[in-house]
This record gives sequence, structure tokens and C-alpha cells, in this order.
Amino acid sequence: MIILDGGLGRQLKAMGAPFRQPEWSALALMESPDFVRVVHNDFIAAGADIITTNSYAIVPFHIGEAAFWGRAGELLELAGQLARSAADASPSKVRVAGGVPPMFGSYEPHKFDLHVARDMLSLFRHHLTLYVDFFMAETQSSIVEAQCFLDAFASCGKPVWLSLTLEDTDPVAGQPILRSGEPLSELLLALSANVPAAILFNCSQPEVMDDAVRMVVAYFADQANPPQVGVLANAFPLMEKNYKGANETLHSLREDITPQAYADFAVQWAASGAGMIGGCCGITPDHLKLLKAYFPN
Repeated sequence: MIILDGGLGRQLKAMGAPFRQPEWSALALMESPDFVRVVHNDFIAAGADIITTNSYAIVPFHIGEAAFWGRAGELLELAGQLARSAADASPSKVRVAGGVPPMFGSYEPHKFDLHVARDMLSLFRHHLTLYVDFFMAETQSSIVEAQCFLDAFASCGKPVWLSLTLEDTDPVAGQPILRSGEPLSELLLALSANVPAAILFNCSQPEVMDDAVRMVVAYFADQANPPQVGVLANAFPLMEKNYKGANETLHSLREDITPQAYADFAVQWAASGAGMIGGCCGITPDHLKLLKAYFPN
């Protein structure tokens, strides 16, 4: 089992780093980057085999249009350097994922602009490539968003991972749905000519992940080299159906998603075929420590 890191933004907040909306995790990068390195170190010490660059909030939605187009390159390179230095200093092998967020805000596929997104994605590719072992799109909400990412990074020379966020307010058993309302099965069909090295599910509640894992494993079962499958669930409370975005406010976290409860979910995901498990918002180094105990190799 490969252990990924947890929710970087919430961990920054928990340790007292500069943190507020709308800047989210980018604020620590801009004002106190030493905190970012400490969080990377903490996840590695907890057992993470992979850490993710602190690049999720380096988008106009969080830092504003002027700051993005003026400072994105600088901030992305700093995020890459901090993650790379933490990984290289580890006594065990740790890889760095170049985190590529949704370009127009979490859970908001209706805002996706294909032409603007291409220019934005090119900045992530250009400024992170030197520091990362692979690229991982995070919290992708629609088929067009996922395909745009895969097209933009197709020739980057690094493995490419796709991580999707699932509708979890009113799920239908056995029928995973993206937050755009599109069935996961339609996205898998659309990927037939451009299959990423890994398909993951992140920033959704733990309860909806297993059906998605099972669907991906079954879909690629006959392939000689199927993509790896992974889960990075969050600890957000259930959102209302008319909810407009993941980061409009600072949400409370579910108290029932304890390290033990999360490990219990992880055992189920592993049995269904997940070979990579980490966490998203609210999943801490304590959660990872128990995951590592459950999956030591």
C-alpha cells in the first residue's frame, strides 16, 4: 500500500500558520513558508510515501487575478522547492506529487473555461516540472475539466495522475457521479484514448469512495497495465444540495472521522482494489500513522 499525505491546508491552520479565506493554504506560502516545510515533514514522519506540493490555492479564486498572473510562477516554484527539499531530506524514499487544483474553484464545474484553463495549466506545468516526480490533478469535477488537464500534461515527460471529486450529498449506491452530475462511467469511457497512470478520488466523504474504487478496478480489469487506484477522502460535514463551493467559508470537520474510523474505511477500499490511500481536508498525520500501522508495506 502506498500512503499519500493528508489535508495540507487544514494542517497548516491547526499548527497556527497564517490561514484565512480566500487565500487558504496559499497564505502560508506567501507569508510564512517555513510552516509549509514543517507540514511536509510531519506527513513524512507519519508515514507518507508521497507528499503533494502546496499549490492547491495558487489560483485566482483564492489569491485574486492580479496576484495569480503576477506571482503564480514564483509561488509555484516555492511550493515545488519546499516539497522537494522535504522529500530529499527524508531517510526513506518519498516522492513529490505536483498538485494541480481545479482552476476556477472547488466543486464548481459550471465555471470551467477551457481556453483560460489551458493558459493557467501551462504555468503549473512550466514551474513545477523541475521539482516533482509526477503531476496529480486534484478535485476534478467534470469530464471536460479532467480531459483538459490530461491534454495539457500529456507530453510533460512525467507520469500523470487524475483525482476526481464525487457527488456525496445524495449518492446512488453503485452509481458514482462526478460533482458535475456526469456518471463516473462516462468519464472512464472518455479516457479510453488517454488513460492516466493513476485514478484517485479525493475531497468527498468516505462513504461514497468504495463504489468508485470498485467501478474503476472493474473497468480496467482486462487491461495489461491498468491505472493505479487511490482514495483521499475528506472529513467535511455533508453539504446541502444547493451548495456552491468547497472554499467559500471555513467549514467545521466531522468529529466521527477519527483515525480509527478512517482506517476502517481504508481497509474496505483496499479490499476493493485501492493501492494508494491518503487524505484530503481534515485528514491529519495521526490518521496517516494508523494507516501506516494497518498497511506497513
